Amino acid sequence: MLVIPAVDMKNKKCVQLIQGNPDKKHVELDNPPEIAKKWVNEGAEMLHLVDLDGALDGKRVNDEFIEEIIKTSGVPVQIGGGIRSIEDAEYLVEKGAKKVIIGTIAVENPEIIKELSKRIGSEKIMVSLDAKDGKVVIKGWKEKTKYTPVQIGKILEEMGAGSILFTNVDSEGLLNGINIEPTKELVDNLKIPIVASGGVTTIDDLLKLKEIGVYGVVVGSAIYKNMINLKDAIEAVNKSN
Repeated sequence: MLVIPAVDMKNKKCVQLIQGNPDKKHVELDNPPEIAKKWVNEGAEMLHLVDLDGALDGKRVNDEFIEEIIKTSGVPVQIGGGIRSIEDAEYLVEKGAKKVIIGTIAVENPEIIKELSKRIGSEKIMVSLDAKDGKVVIKGWKEKTKYTPVQIGKILEEMGAGSILFTNVDSEGLLNGINIEPTKELVDNLKIPIVASGGVTTIDDLLKLKEIGVYGVVVGSAIYKNMINLKDAIEAVNKSN
């Protein structure tokens, strides 16, 4: 299982938000490419980049930092935020993204995933499913859909999604630990890899997620606030059966 540090970018800073609220931050640091390098030096084998400005503005904003991190980090990166079209996804893949993370547009129009998989290949498409109170939410978690994660997950898998990034919004950014059940339900019902996100606070949380069979876990606030030492976490995950 991969332990994947998050490098979330906003206003040219690396930030960690509380419950996705741009006005509430756990962390705000300069120079996102340097932060990315730090995590790679501590053993990260993949990075999770989010253009938060792009997610909020509806268009890509932090391309300069993203391109620098792709070039200098030396590890694969998965990228989300502000990807609103097939052209956006193609651009990032051309620049070297290992995976592009598609959110709202995939839930609203799953057919776009079919078209995108023809253009860039399923393995490069990660669909972001965010759930609150058991239902998938879109548009920056502001709008609730009728779908459960498993319902829409199966549709997107059929359309050609290569993996799912699942965020349990009820736990995200609160540093209160994880609720394993929604993630387990997805792992048990889908064939494609699931990457978990939201609420990871301890190494024990990581080990529980490994146990249920997730492909990777995105860690954010806990490593920035020194609640989890990334090097120790990777070591513990690799040692566990």
